[in-house]
Amino acid sequence: MEKPKYKDADILLETPYVNVYDLQYEDGTHYYDASRRKKEALFASKEHPGMPDAVSGFVILKFPDRPRLLMFQEYRYPTGQYVLSIPSGLIDQKDMKTDQPLIHALERELREETGIIIRDKDVMKVIQPLVFCSPGFTDESTALIAVVVNLQDDHELNQNGAEGTERFDGFILADMEETKKILANGCDEHGVPYPLVTWAAMMYFVSRQWEVLGKGE
Repeated sequence: MEKPKYKDADILLETPYVNVYDLQYEDGTHYYDASRRKKEALFASKEHPGMPDAVSGFVILKFPDRPRLLMFQEYRYPTGQYVLSIPSGLIDQKDMKTDQPLIHALERELREETGIIIRDKDVMKVIQPLVFCSPGFTDESTALIAVVVNLQDDHELNQNGAEGTERFDGFILADMEETKKILANGCDEHGVPYPLVTWAAMMYFVSRQWEVLGKGE
């Protein structure tokens, strides 16, 4: 399948947090792209994408009575409200120096956003190394990581590690029926729509694909 050949990119806006580029192709096409990446690391210029920008965790808590999907209310500034979210965060330079950057990044985010510390009996697996959040206006991407954590109760959970602009307002530990209800409603209990990555986490949970993790499948 023939595709337009990338030529160059002009920087239209440059800030410490995001840049806006005019992507240019040899057939004369121009396309605007908002990206966290520097010009030399733009996805458009690469044959293979490589490392994502962030990690997102599908976290299943195995309690003695029944499993639950861990979600929480997180304030999202672009929406101006709290939305139903899952543990996520950007990959930083310290993560890149480890032998498993994606796993290391999510372990750090779990400690900060949930208080969970991964132990030997728990399982973490990268199920999608890179998915684009919206390959239209932005090239932002994330890795999807399934996590199964064995807990006796929810006393370990806390959101005391919030940093900078992070604002949380409690956990939602949804069992199978509760998760299916949220999916069917298309919004949380407050009537607020949820992000696509949260929908993906709920679909993964109710599909029960996580049940084979750690079993060599």
